[in-house]
Amino acid sequence: MLPSTISWATAAPAVSAAFLASLVEVVEAFTIVLAVATVRGLRPALTGALAGLGLLAVLVLTLGPLLDRIPLQALQLVIGVLLLLFGLRWLRKAILRSAGVIALHDEALAFAKESSELRGAAARDAWHLDWIAGLAAFKAIVLEGIEVVFVVIAVGAGRGLLWPAALGAVAACALVLAIGMLLRSPLSRVPENTLKFGVGVMLSGFGVYWTGEGLGVAWPGHDLAILGLVGFFLVLGLALVPIARALVNS
Repeated sequence: MLPSTISWATAAPAVSAAFLASLVEVVEAFTIVLAVATVRGLRPALTGALAGLGLLAVLVLTLGPLLDRIPLQALQLVIGVLLLLFGLRWLRKAILRSAGVIALHDEALAFAKESSELRGAAARDAWHLDWIAGLAAFKAIVLEGIEVVFVVIAVGAGRGLLWPAALGAVAACALVLAIGMLLRSPLSRVPENTLKFGVGVMLSGFGVYWTGEGLGVAWPGHDLAILGLVGFFLVLGLALVPIARALVNS
């Protein structure tokens, strides 16, 4: 349930950004954990994944109380700059992939590559394969999970939206796990580049907004200005795709 001072109209952008960003990261982590489970079994996959989730939980519990001690305006500025850099990185990659400059991310290929590496490790040192496989699952959960934690904190801190943003992230995790357990195969049909494009647009919009808040900018329409900023980055991103494609083909 949302606090009485927060409406769903205000929370929706935070929930959407956290959901979409988490969806991308969880799909990538799931692919690696699935490869571990396929090659070596559920035990090392679950052990590594649960250890990674435990570390992320400690990180969240540690960072949460610290946020309340940081002055709001300083927190908004730092988060805004980091969020803008984070969003522009995703948007840049999505634009280049859409334009054909760099290859699209392929979950089936990633699954095959991870499985091949684990089998190669087994051939070299079968005795330590469980440890290597568990470490691969642990690393996947931690690396992708840290980005999820960062997005949740970035879009939720300072406005009392941490719980709505966390709700979006949890919903993405539940969705990926449900579909993954049903299919028991890499989620290669997920339009990952489209998702990254959308997430890059949303996070960039949030980044500019929070940076402005930290600098004392009085945004017209207050939180509604986020929608305008997101729209700006959407138009900009769509316009840059054919430009980048033309430059490659010239």
